[in-house]
Amino acid sequence: MNIEQIVERAREIDEKPDLRGFNLNGNNLEGADLTGADLLGAQLNKANLSKANLRGARLAAAQLTEANLYNANLYRANLISAGLTRANLIGANLHGAYLSEAELNGANLSKANLVNADLSQADLSGAKLGEAKYNDQTRWPDGFRASAWGAIRVSDNV
Repeated sequence: MNIEQIVERAREIDEKPDLRGFNLNGNNLEGADLTGADLLGAQLNKANLSKANLRGARLAAAQLTEANLYNANLYRANLISAGLTRANLIGANLHGAYLSEAELNGANLSKANLVNADLSQADLSGAKLGEAKYNDQTRWPDGFRASAWGAIRVSDNV
């Protein structure tokens, strides 16, 4: 079965797609509906997930080096310890996402929604945060000043 067939079969039996540990390196998943999918430890390096719906997906320990997540919906996704080195997260919705201990070095988070996101202990070295939105509930690594990196603080009502 290919990825589309697995996702479709899961939807038919009213389950969330189980893609734990799958090697999806370089795959084109643009616009895919992976709502609630279990991608624990999946390999998604250089994958195209532009505009994909990953709302509530489990991406803990997934490898997404140089992945394209442009305008992806990662609302409340679990990205704890995910490898997002040099990933394109421009305009991504990371509202309420769990990014604790994630590797975001060199990632582009410009214009991303980081409201209520947990980035505690994340590696943000070399990350781009221009115009990314955050609020007082957004958790950053100790001593990190998001505004100094170009991020914009917004009210909690966003």
